[in-house]
Formats: sequence, structure tokens, C-alpha cells
Amino acid sequence: MQKPEIPANEAARLAALRSYDILDTAPEKDFDDLVAIAAAICDVPTALVSLVDADRQWFKARIGLAASETPRELAFCAHAILEPNRTMVVPDTHNDARFADSPLVVDDPNIRFYAGAPLVTPGGEALGTLCVIDRQPRELRQHQYVALQALSTQTSRLLELRRVSHALARQLQESDWYEQKLLQYQAELEASNADLTALTRTDPLTGLPNRRAFALALEQALARQQAPAALHVAVLDIDHFKTINDIHGHPEGDRVLLAVAEALRLYAAAPGGVARYGGEEFLMMFECGQAQAQLQCEYVREAVANLPVGLPLTISIGLATHRAGEDTAATFARADQALYAAKRSGRNRVAVAEGD
Repeated sequence: MQKPEIPANEAARLAALRSYDILDTAPEKDFDDLVAIAAAICDVPTALVSLVDADRQWFKARIGLAASETPRELAFCAHAILEPNRTMVVPDTHNDARFADSPLVVDDPNIRFYAGAPLVTPGGEALGTLCVIDRQPRELRQHQYVALQALSTQTSRLLELRRVSHALARQLQESDWYEQKLLQYQAELEASNADLTALTRTDPLTGLPNRRAFALALEQALARQQAPAALHVAVLDIDHFKTINDIHGHPEGDRVLLAVAEALRLYAAAPGGVARYGGEEFLMMFECGQAQAQLQCEYVREAVANLPVGLPLTISIGLATHRAGEDTAATFARADQALYAAKRSGRNRVAVAEGD
């Protein structure tokens, strides 16, 4: 195991870290949200906001890890801060001499993959990282790499806003000027939080709402329903998508997903009416009669089949009508069963849930 070097600006870096008055503070939702988003976007079980102290790394926020700190000499993040302008990626720790025999690799938590984007102050000091970890070797895809860097910038900004907000709060009684500055930074913090909320409800690849946002839109649609049996959920799945990835590679698969997402967006009746469910599956919602909903699904199916992507491309669709008194999970489940019926019947077709 190779111990991390000490940065040339270590004294200034530690002074900057102390000025944030954040070490050993209680968890805060804004930071917890950031690690949850990072883990979801990078599809890993563990994500951390790590701050590198004089002889330890301490986690302001963590998901998928029980420990609240580790010795600095073992910290991957202590290596990452040596290059503040670069995200450090270790695809497989077993192949990296710096970490292959580290206790964090050979024992729990058995780190095989690490990516850490430094958290940098306005003065250029690297305080720590926003990092993601997996027990399996892997590579970050381009959109995941870019998203991790963006979230790191957001985390650095949140740290700075927190520092300024706390400093201004202590001086609020001394001057009206300080009060105005506090309000200004509070507005920026709220805007930043609004951006984070949007991130938690948006699929990073396609830009469509994710299932969480779709479920909220569905609940809102149910609340405004006037007539029974006028709300329908469709689950759409790209046929033989694994074959596309296996033969043509994931970048080509991503291109197909983007093309399908754009086609579905054109047929959505409302901004929340279409979402990416995950993988190659999408969701759509229709507020109309069942015959019209089924016809709309046929239009969507034909539109996808005619996309100019240079590959044979079809989708299968399962459609379910929301029933009075039924929770949304049950509607999803019936639409999913109808999707499997469409697959079993030969794919490239629309199947309606039994009893609808």
C-alpha cells in the first residue's frame, strides 16, 4: 500500500478546512441528497462526501458505509486531493499498486472501484472529495463522469454557501448590510436546493423524468380525475435491447435510448406524462378513454419502429387502466404483466391488461 503524499499547500488547505467549521457536525439533508444522487447516477452502492483532515478522513455524508471516518493514510481521497483539478478514477484496485494491499481493499468494505472528484474552495484548496465506491471493478460511462464532476462542483458551492451563511448569521445583529447579504446567500442556497430536487427527479442520460417523478405526476393526475377509468399507465420496453448493447456497444445503446426518449416525449400529453423507468424501459400516462389510450400506444409503437437509427428497432407495450380504489403500485404491476404478455406474443405490439 502506498501512503498518500502531503499536498504542498497543506497548511493553507487545513486552515481553509477549519474555516468551514464543518468537521464532526451532524448530518445535513442537502449533503445527504448529494451522495444519494451520486450513487444513483453512477449506479454504485456507496457514495461519500469526504473531508481530509490532518490525520483522518471524515465523512460529512455517506450512503452504503457504516464508518464515519478512516485514518488518512488509508484514504483514497487523500490521493485524490493531490490533483484538485482532476477526478481520480481507479477502475480496479487489484491492478493499482497504490491500493492493491490496502486494508480497505483486502478487508471490509472490499473496495474494487473508486472515483473521487475533489471539493475545491474558491482559493483553490482541495478539502476532500465527492466519491463513489463499488465492490466490483468497473468503468464510469461518460455521462456518469460528467455528472460526478458537476455534483462535486455543486457540493463545493454548498460548502461555501454554508460557510458564508453561518458567518453572516453570527454578525446579523451588527449591520443591515450583513442581513441583506445573508438573504442573498440564502436565496442562492434555495436555488441550489431546487437544482438538487430537479436532479433527484430526472434521468441523467435521457433528461426525462424518472420513476419517482412519474409516480408523483400520476398521483396528481388521480387527484384531479373527474371520470372513472380515464387514466391509463403504459410500460414500454425496447425489444432485444441487450443484443444492441452486446453487438454494438453501450455508446450505441445510449444513442438508441436517447432516440426513443425523444420520440416518446413528442407523444406525451403533459411534461410528467413520460418517464424512464430504468434500463430499456419507459413509462407513459394517458388521461383519456381506453380506446384513445390504446390508439396512442399504437402510434408510439409505430413511431419507434420508424426511427432513423440505422438499426432494427421495435418496442413492446403493456397498458393498464387505473381502477377505482387501486393504488398506483397495483396499476404499475398490471401494466407490467401486460408488457410480458406482449413479449410472449411476439413483441412489437401493444397488450392491454386482463380485465381492462
